Amino acid sequence: MLFFNIIYSVLLYALFGVIHSVLASEIVKKRLLLWLGDKIAFYRLGYNIISISAIYFIWDLLPDLTMVVYDLPYPYDLAVFVVQMLGLAGFLWAGKYFCLKEFLGISQIERWLTGIYDMSQLDENLTFRTEGPYKFSRHPVYFFCIVMLLARPFMDLQYLIFSICTAIYFYIGTYFEEKKLLNKFGNDYLDYSSKVARIIPYKIIRGKSE
Repeated sequence: MLFFNIIYSVLLYALFGVIHSVLASEIVKKRLLLWLGDKIAFYRLGYNIISISAIYFIWDLLPDLTMVVYDLPYPYDLAVFVVQMLGLAGFLWAGKYFCLKEFLGISQIERWLTGIYDMSQLDENLTFRTEGPYKFSRHPVYFFCIVMLLARPFMDLQYLIFSICTAIYFYIGTYFEEKKLLNKFGNDYLDYSSKVARIIPYKIIRGKSE
């Protein structure tokens, strides 16, 4: 029974990942552009609302897998907690270079209201960042999120499955994100990606190309 509950949970997370990715694809956005016109500016906000609703719906369907995987004793729990807090600090650092309003879809609506929305951007204005944490990871927000998810003094099975599925989804998602960045910024982004690691900033340690 446990095995099937694990598989069921993974399939639910995978279902969310597929829905999330399809709705984020340029194919869907370009088709919606033909129908919505410049009102595509509202799509990002709607996409986020749909995503949050889907997460809530899927989470409600998950089986009970709250059995303990590990519960670290002192002082190991403290050491792991420190790592988790470092992940949070890194996330806040990366957030300084990240436009939250653009991510949420608010900036798009503001541009639409002022009549300066560029429909060629579809639902987002892609930006190419190389400063701060982007010197070490092309996707530092994902990296620090993964650190926060996995560096836990206490871990139950449901949270472990969620964390692993999220990390995998982040990694897969970078391929689609970088395809759009490469199409927009061309050789500049190609050169950047050859020097900076995709998610885990191992190049600053190993000095190797990905």
